[in-house]
Amino acid sequence: MKKILVITYYWPPSGGAGVQRTLKFVKYFPKFGIHPVVITVDPEQASYPVVDVTLKKDVAPDLEIYYTDSFEPLNILGNLVGKNKVPYGGFANKNKETLFQTGLRWIRGNFFIPDARIGWVKYALKKATEIIQSENISTVYISSPPHSTQLIGLALKKKFPNLRWIADMRDPWTDIYYYKDLLHTPPAKRKDARYERMVLEQADQIVVVSDSIRKAFASKSAHIDIQKIQVIANGFDEDDFKNLEATEKNNFYITYVGTMADTYKPEVFFEVLKSLIQQFPEKKIRFRFIGSIPWTVKEITKKLDIEASCEWIGHVNHDEAIRYMQISDVLLLIIPDAPGAEGILTGKLFEYMGTGRLILGLGPKQGDAAGIIKECNAGRMFERNEKETLKAWLQDVMHNGSTAGIENYTAAPYERKKLTEKLVKLF
Repeated sequence: MKKILVITYYWPPSGGAGVQRTLKFVKYFPKFGIHPVVITVDPEQASYPVVDVTLKKDVAPDLEIYYTDSFEPLNILGNLVGKNKVPYGGFANKNKETLFQTGLRWIRGNFFIPDARIGWVKYALKKATEIIQSENISTVYISSPPHSTQLIGLALKKKFPNLRWIADMRDPWTDIYYYKDLLHTPPAKRKDARYERMVLEQADQIVVVSDSIRKAFASKSAHIDIQKIQVIANGFDEDDFKNLEATEKNNFYITYVGTMADTYKPEVFFEVLKSLIQQFPEKKIRFRFIGSIPWTVKEITKKLDIEASCEWIGHVNHDEAIRYMQISDVLLLIIPDAPGAEGILTGKLFEYMGTGRLILGLGPKQGDAAGIIKECNAGRMFERNEKETLKAWLQDVMHNGSTAGIENYTAAPYERKKLTEKLVKLF
């Protein structure tokens, strides 16, 4: 087997969507002749937004894993002001934050570049250097965000010029939709852009999740060959969906899993939901929100007087999140209404497709997410100004059954094993 070094900050017991991609690649690498060695942060020192210990079931007992120290300013801030006041990516509830919390965002954006996990870099770099030398490793796969992790690749290329560095960058860097919320000063912004450009120019291979991100990264420098940037989408693991449950028969459930920020602008969906609840009371339409619930969403439902038809459930583990998806009739996907929205392609979309349930998307119809939903016949994407069309589609699904069109569902190309095989070809 070919031995490769995998460097990733997010690893079980970290939870959330970010950990899934690398975890599943590592799970299936051995099936394609790859022996992975993993470097990650000591979970006792990490600053994970979400924890999910159930993901450890996908970690092979004999997998070589090295946990390193880290300096975590987010943990220090959390101890001083409370973890719930520390600004994380996406900035849900930003409009309700205090002046003090705005100051924390400014500190984060200007003192920790490219991000607040940069304190892990020197520890991971030291361990990576040791392993590359002792085990004669010729290929390193580095997953980000946090994009500070890719700075390890820059340093390793200086030490080992013949090392093959594959940078898997599942999110944009300076084009991420909430970038302006980091309140960078011009010098900080220039420094961040320089790091981004250096990584893109010096990595031997770059892997992204969508064609829009591929084009955006290629535009950062005339020295970047777009041919070295490959698209390997996020996906779903069929092992996670083996016990598919039927929908709940007494209600018609529309479920949203994940988090929301102010840029998501879901008002049109809730207006349609109210209209259908009033028009078809016998259908017992219910909306479930699984995850980080922003106060703005609750305010919308209060204003529309549909709170009684909503269920607010906090963060759950991955298995439980999948169960909620499986017992739903329709799964709601919302793309933020922000610059670069066309290229936003969340891992949640593919988990949704793993259930075979229809997806109601709210976002750009010419975007990457809309293209995949259409390709797989998995549902439909609506612009925010298509209120009546959205209502008519959802009404049709309610009357004809939530499995309408499912016989043509074609999510198979996004199964994790197939995506891993595609990645292995780059090694």
